[in-house]
Amino acid sequence: MSSSPPESADKIYEPQFAESAERLEAYADFVAIVKQLRRDCPWDREQTHESVKHLLIEEAYEVVEAVDERDWGALTEELGDVFLHVLFHATMGEEQDRFTLADVIEAETDKLVRRHPHVFGDEAASDSETVAASWEEIKQQEKDGEGEASVLDGVPPQLPALLRAQRVQEKAAGVGFEFPDRGEAWEKVQEELREFRETIEEGDCPDRQEEELGDLLFALVNYARYAGLNPENALREGVDGFSDRFQQVERRLADRGVSIDEADLSEVRRLWATTNGAEG
Repeated sequence: MSSSPPESADKIYEPQFAESAERLEAYADFVAIVKQLRRDCPWDREQTHESVKHLLIEEAYEVVEAVDERDWGALTEELGDVFLHVLFHATMGEEQDRFTLADVIEAETDKLVRRHPHVFGDEAASDSETVAASWEEIKQQEKDGEGEASVLDGVPPQLPALLRAQRVQEKAAGVGFEFPDRGEAWEKVQEELREFRETIEEGDCPDRQEEELGDLLFALVNYARYAGLNPENALREGVDGFSDRFQQVERRLADRGVSIDEADLSEVRRLWATTNGAEG
């Protein structure tokens, strides 16, 4: 007796990557629970896209924290919270006849397939740089069809400033607008540093000083990009390192019965110099 081929045989992906029935049932149960909460829980029922949008941002940052801490149990939980918000927004969209969860999944599936012609098509890509360039080129072609005016339109203004600067620079570089090499990018950093220092030494107005500081930070982000570094991650690690060492100093002073605001500055500096620099 012959058996029919698995449903995934006609799919664009390889059958080995198809989810099991057990996992699909777990997914379906999760969707059903979110929908029932939306109907039966007074708090869930009252929410709108606008009222919970900040919570999605918080959950995303908690995912980042779990990754930084390499806490895989926390990461499992936080990814679930992000998934919950995706389902919650999709459920609200369906209630308002704006879109469905299937629309969300299908749109993203189509985009992933379309932007990976080296995986699901006939094109070749030997390295990640080629993949990134192809992704931006395809994305720009999609935007041209939608009538968007700028290659930068896809960068959300709500991003943290350093991350936004990096994404803007990546977008511009994707169409060839960038320094020819790292050396010129560093020269720009030095130029902006001189100009910023001049505004301070000459006592320019705060607005002018802030403008030059912004140019300096933007140039530093650009140089970091050439060096293959992520400025958002670097600054977060720098802040974490400073905070850790500062708190070490606070604890050592507290052991002596002294608060940091009461301690002599020279003693604070001495303790700072003897804290574990590896943590900062």
